[in-house]
Amino acid sequence: MPTLKKKITLSLGRNTSLLIDLETGVTGFDVATRGLRSRLGKTLARVRKGAAGVRAARVPAGNPVLLAQGKARPNPVRTLGSDTPVFFVTGLGKSGTSWLMRTLDGHPEILCKGEGRFFAAGWRRANFDPEGTQALASSLYYALTHSEYLRFWVERSVWAREGDAARHLDNLTRLVTEHFLLGQLRKTNKKIVGDKSPLLDTDFIEEVARVYPEARVIHIIRDGRDQAVSMLHHVWNRSTDQGGVQTLMPGEFERREIYRQDPKKLMQTGEGMFTEERLRGAARSWNARVGKTAQDGPTLLGPNYTEVRYEDLLERPDEEVGRLAGFLGADTSEKAVHRAVGSASFEKLSRGRERGQEDTSSFYRKGIAGDWKNHFTARDRQIYKEEAGELLIRLGYERDLDW
Repeated sequence: MPTLKKKITLSLGRNTSLLIDLETGVTGFDVATRGLRSRLGKTLARVRKGAAGVRAARVPAGNPVLLAQGKARPNPVRTLGSDTPVFFVTGLGKSGTSWLMRTLDGHPEILCKGEGRFFAAGWRRANFDPEGTQALASSLYYALTHSEYLRFWVERSVWAREGDAARHLDNLTRLVTEHFLLGQLRKTNKKIVGDKSPLLDTDFIEEVARVYPEARVIHIIRDGRDQAVSMLHHVWNRSTDQGGVQTLMPGEFERREIYRQDPKKLMQTGEGMFTEERLRGAARSWNARVGKTAQDGPTLLGPNYTEVRYEDLLERPDEEVGRLAGFLGADTSEKAVHRAVGSASFEKLSRGRERGQEDTSSFYRKGIAGDWKNHFTARDRQIYKEEAGELLIRLGYERDLDW
């Protein structure tokens, strides 16, 4: 008696094939979607003919997931190509995420872009103006979970209504994320793909663990005081009065203009560059998001999580990039690592400036560690200690609160 195949792969034409798991009923496409609909009818007829004699398999019990033919499965949906290594670079804004993204993208085997903003289920841009900016209005996760008609369909469709709507939406987020990442990867000769995903809230690791548990996460951490200085410049440069989306607080316009004319003069006023509200907010954000991510990463993702310090990348770039390449399963040869490091040097990103040479209008402003010491007043130091002093100690940036 012939052995029945457990999986069937059917060619739909150029660069397109359909995978059918006859045991579970799960289907997936390795697809260039153009022209797919015109071939689907013929394909389904072939499927029915080829599978007519196959006995229906029993599916293990568990939480229902989308595309499982109404049967129960405990794990996220796997589509063709799901074994391709996927990773996310995360970190608080202005912690070196863009620098690390460009460095990894310079590796011959790694494709890294950003910001896709796939995660952060609660994030949307509060002052979003679709006519005035090309910025994303929300995360993908938010867009899917807050789509009223999509939720109605999931809750009422014969194919999904008996399951957990939230679980289905998690799986849709996974499928869409994978669709876009692998779609871009197929256009290259690289083998690993990742997105720069900033820490928009405290739940990033929890969401990755739930939606994409086998993905790898690199968390880049920077001294929160340097991050606060860099972020303030970023806010100044992208404020609404200059065509951006950042809102300046009372007193910040004046501080910005004084700093741009003469940074030393601002310090001489005794007020410093920060308003108290801005600095407390920055410190609280760093304390909550970085602290929670550093705690959740090892707990929820285990060996799929690693950290890198901004300061270590500055001091020994080849060593750290080589370690990260190994973590992702990429080539760790000296040639590959050196190519990656060289592709995103500060001199190249800043178009010729050396580290330490400041350009307040540039996204890559200065590129050094410890610059906060040039800008924090005594009042600023006290505020930061109150809000995030303990995390500075826990992460090794200070030994105690006497700084």
